Amino acid sequence: MGEEAIRFGILGCAEIARKVSRAISLSPNATLYAIGSRSLEKASKFAASNGFPAHAKVYGSYEAVLDDPDVDAVYVPLPTSLHLHWAVLAAQKKKHLLLEKPVALNVSELDQILEACESNGLQYMDATMWMHHPRTHNMFHFLSDPHHFGRLQSVHATASYRVSPYFLENDIRVKPDLDGLGTLGDTGWYCVRAILWAANYELPKTARALDKPTYNEAGVILACGASLSWEDDKVATFYCSFLSDIAMDINAMGTKGSLRVHDYVIPNKEKEATFSTSSNSDFVELSIGWAPNPCVHTTHTDLPQEALMVKEFSSLVGAIKFSNSKAEEKWPTISRKTQLVIDAVKASIDNGLQPVQIKD
Repeated sequence: MGEEAIRFGILGCAEIARKVSRAISLSPNATLYAIGSRSLEKASKFAASNGFPAHAKVYGSYEAVLDDPDVDAVYVPLPTSLHLHWAVLAAQKKKHLLLEKPVALNVSELDQILEACESNGLQYMDATMWMHHPRTHNMFHFLSDPHHFGRLQSVHATASYRVSPYFLENDIRVKPDLDGLGTLGDTGWYCVRAILWAANYELPKTARALDKPTYNEAGVILACGASLSWEDDKVATFYCSFLSDIAMDINAMGTKGSLRVHDYVIPNKEKEATFSTSSNSDFVELSIGWAPNPCVHTTHTDLPQEALMVKEFSSLVGAIKFSNSKAEEKWPTISRKTQLVIDAVKASIDNGLQPVQIKD
């Protein structure tokens, strides 16, 4: 690893941190430098089982990671209710921030996190991995093509996975004091991001939750859906759930074409991903088929999407650290828009499924 590798600290030993630890190891411009947990024993076990190099620092507290002067950036996979405190403290300690989604309980909390990063000249990025897959770039290239896709009319996104009884009793994502947004903050985050991405990050004007959200006994959302609308004729819907079979779909329809992808959150294959498009199609004679038929496109990548995320984040951090560049504003802007829509959907759920205006 070269001298300019960005040195990562990780706060906590969440399951998702195992995946991101591997991503940091795979990234050519990053290195695993420190891990902190509430107990030294837990941090030590995590480092030993997740490929941390022998020189990595192991700490029995989160504070110790933030106090290490050699840590450049931190990845924070803590429960959402803890993000505000630890993300702001990380920024105050001059650590660049890769923050697990959902990034905050509401946009007010996120604004405090973003202000702390901005005022300290730090790079912020949320850990929405699929955004960094080269397939995502290729899909957006099609959506931006006025001749083959035209103008966006409608998007439908899903993100769900069926969880175990143990999950429903014990996981932090079903605990109101830890991750009170439930599936809306977890799988719903992907849906909202997909819709915003397809709309080139133009915020919808209205969100309305669909009947009927499903809750657990503690009042945490286990399944829900919503519709979104813009001032023009664009519309979108999404469904997210902890109770349905695994689904990760985007269906985007334009005036001249359509795009479909069935594994956008996590590709079926780590280094190969597909999507299908149709363009200017019509029915053949007797309406027994299409012409032209939909096309399947395959994108190959040497690094998995989570490693590409770390690589891009580390490049931005490196530009600040070594070249006195300014933080890239794209990622905090996208993150905030996603949170704004999540907030509006949650408000609609809480207000008896009434429509809620989205204001930037």
